[in-house]
Amino acid sequence: MALRGWIAAARAAAGFRGRCLARGYAAGSVQSPPTFGFLLDIDGVLVRGHRVIPAALEAFRRLLDARGQLRVPVVFVTNAGNIQTHSKARELSALLGFKVEPDQVILSHSPMKLFSQFHEKRMLVSGQGPLVENARVLGFRNVVTVDELRTAFPMLDMVDLERRPKTTPLLRSDFPAIEGVLLLGEPVRWETSLQLIVDVLLSNGNPGTGLVTAPYPHLPVLASNMDLLWMAEAKMPRFGHGTFLLCLETIYRKLTGRELRYEGLMGKPSILTYRYAEDLIKQQAEKRGWAAPIQKLYAVGDNPMSDVYGANLFHKYLQQAKHDGAEELGAQGPGKQQPLAPQSCASILVCTGVYSPRDPEPAEPAQGAGDPPFHGHRDFSFSPGLLEASHVVNDVNEAVQLVFREEGWAL
Repeated sequence: MALRGWIAAARAAAGFRGRCLARGYAAGSVQSPPTFGFLLDIDGVLVRGHRVIPAALEAFRRLLDARGQLRVPVVFVTNAGNIQTHSKARELSALLGFKVEPDQVILSHSPMKLFSQFHEKRMLVSGQGPLVENARVLGFRNVVTVDELRTAFPMLDMVDLERRPKTTPLLRSDFPAIEGVLLLGEPVRWETSLQLIVDVLLSNGNPGTGLVTAPYPHLPVLASNMDLLWMAEAKMPRFGHGTFLLCLETIYRKLTGRELRYEGLMGKPSILTYRYAEDLIKQQAEKRGWAAPIQKLYAVGDNPMSDVYGANLFHKYLQQAKHDGAEELGAQGPGKQQPLAPQSCASILVCTGVYSPRDPEPAEPAQGAGDPPFHGHRDFSFSPGLLEASHVVNDVNEAVQLVFREEGWAL
């Protein structure tokens, strides 16, 4: 029995050693704490619709240690918003085969938690999924949905002949005024949402009455997810919330002659989203007891306009902050300025989603054509250099291997 026990223990030890070696550990060595972290997009990088991309499973075999824990801090940064963080974490856990915590997931609207000045205002919320629950998690305590507004004022929604009221309802005078608009993601009935949102803006929050002159500046508008396109199971990209915003902006400008203004735009490529992600990376490292500061972030995505542009924009921001901090350090003397972490953000573009290097190029440009069309949001000035990824690889597994080589980690 003793011999059998010794053999079983030896086999177990050999198996553990084999797993460690497979993950890049040498016998007797201890992996140094990571000084880098990953910001991973989801759609087009890890999944396509509800199907996991096989390379994502290979990538996480490298990212997990023998105990099934992440070897480096990872935050999932998605422009999706019609779901709750705990539901997205549960969905990712099932697809990727390890426990993803809700505080590792950033949805497009997550940074809205920071806009506390609007949390007590009565906000019209547009999107789909658990809208009211999401708004409340973000801190908004007094919201009304587009469907609730339509029910209160059924004569406002006139496009669908089947839904038009058969009789003229009495005008309501007891409906509290709306004080702002919250755009959490693309709605289902675009024509209804576009009509009622514009009604609210033009009537200063009282769509049952209307105004002779539209107010300007209009009520505050907060929006998340500026993606013009996103990738699901279809062969071609699908319209994203950025397309809905484009429609809303165009209609408002056509009716008023003025630009629709935003109090805040969240989701990639907004720097606000990357600052939020940076904070979650730091918290994750602290929770794991990794004392070394996270100095470099690697942002992996499939959409040049949101993922690459955003990561490069954030890198530019970090470089400027480092420069400003160095100047302040020189002025104040050593020891008075906190070191910056992270200090850089590298963009890695994969070819499993929106971007494809196999897309055919036109034989010659169309008449009058110049630069390729700008798919970014109107409020982000176009800088072609920010669309150039630090690295282009086939998939997320190659991205992880590339980063490990860059950082001197064993594959």
